[in-house]
Amino acid sequence: MESFKIFRWWFMIGALMALAVIMIQGGVQDLMLAQEPIWEIKLVELLPPIVGGGLLGGCIALILNRIKKTSPTA
Repeated sequence: MESFKIFRWWFMIGALMALAVIMIQGGVQDLMLAQEPIWEIKLVELLPPIVGGGLLGGCIALILNRIKKTSPTA
């Protein structure tokens, strides 16, 4: 259960970081100037990178947690 909590936390952090990068790189302007409804086109374009950032953050956190647990303390 501890692994799930770690993954969930870092998934959210990774997803928020990915969303922040997308918005800084012009995502806000794209959303403001979109002619079609946001939920049709832009959500499909933004969802994979956000989920990918979350998965990257969560998986790296689990790997580092596993390494921390198995490494001998000095």
